[in-house]
Amino acid sequence: MLPDLRLNDQLRLKKPHPCGSYIWTVVRLGADIGLECNECKRRVMLERRDLAKRLKANLTKREDAAEEEK
Repeated sequence: MLPDLRLNDQLRLKKPHPCGSYIWTVVRLGADIGLECNECKRRVMLERRDLAKRLKANLTKREDAAEEEK
């Protein structure tokens, strides 16, 4: 299943970036997802399918998700 993402979401990926950080910020949405490393500010582009495989967790808290659970 492809992840539901928004700009500025904080994502934790399964493997670390060479700088050692696991946390990335979504900076672009579309067919490809633009991510920026929170530690070294390197930017990468990943296809949605590749991101779905590498994604461990979305760390962004949303009020929408809390309302859906009720």
